[in-house]
Amino acid sequence: MDTMEKPVVSKVSEVATKTTKPTPAVQDGTLLTEEQILQMNEKDYMNEAQLAFFKARLQQLERDLLKNAGETTEHLRETVLVPDPADRATIEEEHALELRTRDRERKLLKKVQQAIASIDAGDYGWCEETGEPIGIPRLLARPTATLSLEAQQRRELKQKLYGD
Repeated sequence: MDTMEKPVVSKVSEVATKTTKPTPAVQDGTLLTEEQILQMNEKDYMNEAQLAFFKARLQQLERDLLKNAGETTEHLRETVLVPDPADRATIEEEHALELRTRDRERKLLKKVQQAIASIDAGDYGWCEETGEPIGIPRLLARPTATLSLEAQQRRELKQKLYGD
C-alpha cells in the first residue's frame, strides 16, 4: 500500500510547483477542491491528499508573500522628490503603512514556513496543546493554525485575564 501512496505524493509536489492555483491536490489523478476535502470522513483526517492540498495552498501563499515583499522593495526604491511638504508627508505615510503591512506579512511568512515544515514532519493539523484534530474548516480558514478552536479560545481568555 505504501508503494501506491508515494506516486500520489510525487504527483502533488509536481502540481504544487508547476501551477499557480492555491488549492490543488491529487487523489486518483483528479484535483481535490475545498468542498471535496470538507466532505471527507473524519477517519480520513490528514490523509495524504489533504496534506498535499494544504501544502500546495501554503506554498502558494509563501510565493505570494515573497512576491509582495519584492514589489515593496522595488516600490520603496522609487523615490520621488516632491517639493510640497503635504505631498511629501502623504508619500511618507503611505510608505510607513506599506512597511507595517510587509512586517505583518513577514511574520505570516514565518508561520507559513513552519506549517510547511510541520506537514513534512507529519504534525500538521493537530493541536499543539491537546493533540486533538484542529479541524478542516479551521485549517481552510487559517492554514497556519496550530491550536484547535477550543485551545485558542482558552489561550485568548488567559491573555485577556492575565495579560501576555
